[in-house]
Amino acid sequence: MSLEKQKTELQQRADYAREILADKDCPELDELMRRIVEYDPNAFDSEEASSHALKALQKRMETLEVSLDARLSAMDKVRIVRHPQRVSLKDILENVYDNYNEIGGQDEHSIDPGLVIARAYVTRRKGKTIINQPVMVVGQEKGHGEEFRNGGSIKPWGNYKALKYMKVAAREQIPIHAYVNTPGSYPVEDFPGAAQQIAENIYEMCGLNVPIIAIFSEGGSGGAEAIGMADKRLMLSHGYYSVISPEGAAAIEGRIRPPQRASQELIERCAIHQRITAQDNLANGYIDEIVQEPPLGARAEHFDFYRQLREQVIHATDEVTLSVRSMRFLRGLSMRLFKRDADVIVRWNLTERARERLLDRRFKKYRALARHAYEDKRTFWERVNAARSGVISTTYAAIAYGIVKPTQQRFTRIAEEVTDEVHVVTGKLGSAWHGILKKIGLGSKSKQVEMELTGLSEPKKSMPETNGRGYVSPQAAIDREVSCPFSDRRGCLDIWARDLFTDYAGVCPNCGHHFPMEYQWYLHNVFDTGSILEFNRNISAGNPTNFPDFDERVQAAKQKNNMESGCMTFNTSLEGIRLTCAMLVAKFRGGSVGAAEGEKFIRALELAQKKHQPFLAYIHGTAGIRIQEGVNGLIQMPRVTMAVRRYIDAGGLYIVLYDTNSYAGPLASFLGCSPYQYAVRSSRIGFAGPGVIKETTGVDIPPDYHNCYKALSRGHIQGVWDRRDIRKNLHQAFLTIGGRNLYYR
Repeated sequence: MSLEKQKTELQQRADYAREILADKDCPELDELMRRIVEYDPNAFDSEEASSHALKALQKRMETLEVSLDARLSAMDKVRIVRHPQRVSLKDILENVYDNYNEIGGQDEHSIDPGLVIARAYVTRRKGKTIINQPVMVVGQEKGHGEEFRNGGSIKPWGNYKALKYMKVAAREQIPIHAYVNTPGSYPVEDFPGAAQQIAENIYEMCGLNVPIIAIFSEGGSGGAEAIGMADKRLMLSHGYYSVISPEGAAAIEGRIRPPQRASQELIERCAIHQRITAQDNLANGYIDEIVQEPPLGARAEHFDFYRQLREQVIHATDEVTLSVRSMRFLRGLSMRLFKRDADVIVRWNLTERARERLLDRRFKKYRALARHAYEDKRTFWERVNAARSGVISTTYAAIAYGIVKPTQQRFTRIAEEVTDEVHVVTGKLGSAWHGILKKIGLGSKSKQVEMELTGLSEPKKSMPETNGRGYVSPQAAIDREVSCPFSDRRGCLDIWARDLFTDYAGVCPNCGHHFPMEYQWYLHNVFDTGSILEFNRNISAGNPTNFPDFDERVQAAKQKNNMESGCMTFNTSLEGIRLTCAMLVAKFRGGSVGAAEGEKFIRALELAQKKHQPFLAYIHGTAGIRIQEGVNGLIQMPRVTMAVRRYIDAGGLYIVLYDTNSYAGPLASFLGCSPYQYAVRSSRIGFAGPGVIKETTGVDIPPDYHNCYKALSRGHIQGVWDRRDIRKNLHQAFLTIGGRNLYYR
């Protein structure tokens, strides 16, 4: 290679380092860059002297890269994963796998060029034995500055494509390797909707019975979770995994409104305090292993990195496979003792029993996450009582639903079959007999019987409408008239606050506009009087990342709302139907979800499963995942969805009801995966708020973009209810959706 070309490459390395450090002072790098620019191959007496001087500069660059790498901040690593020279999925496919064939479209000719799918092969040689093992590779692709890939920000139909081929992998019984490299999902609600598709991806991945290995480079929020649910999670050493970008966190913390920008200092602080690096995530247990990169991050020309990545990905797939195999002792022992140097043969196909164990281990893995991130303030006796209640419920369910009910159903089926057979004979005889009676004048029916058969049925007595009588909103105490915001357009008359928030339940009597109501209104007017029994109240929200000044804000929310977290879980009844409910309260930190809220939601689902009760998620409002908790909050998306999947698979009936504003992570996971979702007319539903969409896409959305009727029209929800009809509609939903068995199949 010519000296001029070597100088150019050296200069590119120096420029890259400067771009990673941004505006930070680094005198030694600036001095080296000056020397590289001043280097002239023709200024030396001989070619040997010129080459020696260049090698000295190269050696100095290598030493400086190692030194800078050790001092990288969290935000420096964010800049590394976003850099156009960062290793891409196509680079990995070319250098990690032995052969691959891209499917589902290529480059611009794809429904979403940012999402790449490939059917790949790994060829392994053990002595004279050669094994060709197929694998499905799914991942976000940024390319190297290719604009059509949208920076790896995936649209809903791209996530649909990923799910489609992950299901193909499960059908063909081959492992899935998911490469996560996205700043976040593209926040549009065009069908199938960003939130709805991510929720479906997470829900379905919970049940894919093949080994899934996820490799994180840039793990941005819900976009990462769309393909990040895995049995084993690896992370590149210079990557990051976060609930929101540092810039987004800084904008929220600093209350910055466009077109203003948060200061670089605030962005750097948020990056540090959110604990987003690979090392932070490994310490918290959200990834299983770190893949070490070259100094200042892996780029396309780092071939040693590809070899190491290949070894760790294969080893991870071997580990997951062996962990559920019945015959694995010697190979498992060898892999534990010798790590990746173990010379063992592991075939990646699984038996049916092994696939069941795989799903069970996956559930246990996610169930155990984030337990350090909330405070359990329950007393000793509260814990004992909860354990006792769980044992009693489990025992009762085992007897009632495991022994009595199947026996009863078996005898019922036999009796029905016998009755249906007898009807074939008695029906014909009965028709002939009634014909004879009619001919001799003895077959006329009484007037009462005739009316029962041919007359109109009497309407049943409707359920009493309380409309706020069980709870008086503080808004009713204001001695003034209230104007409907649509009065100019719809001609609504002013109404006295006392009447509006009592008799009319906060609903305009002219146009039906819903004024906001407190969550207590629903507790007193939807469920049977005196039937609410709260549990796990003392599982408390905390500050697991030690985010500055956040302890005081959480404590203030607790005192203001007399709650320990933004989630309330309780057993209750509705027209005599016993059910379990989890409620996200908008007044507590916007109804945002952190580790405590996720844990309470999971425990409520587990209790509903033990008691064989239907489950209602009432969302008074949610702003998304609590950003100050970092990945401790983000991990609740797959974690709670896994619990929902387990509950539904066991036969549970899961209904979600939205009110006010419901956005982001919860909607894109454990709420959006419900097959039965409804909304009160006051609700606004979407993946991201208008400000985030504007900042991310540059598009101004219409005022009604998140209107609940828009969500209904694209199939996200199944109905829009008037607040005054919630009790009646919920009762009807439980009866009609649950049918004769009500809650459990």
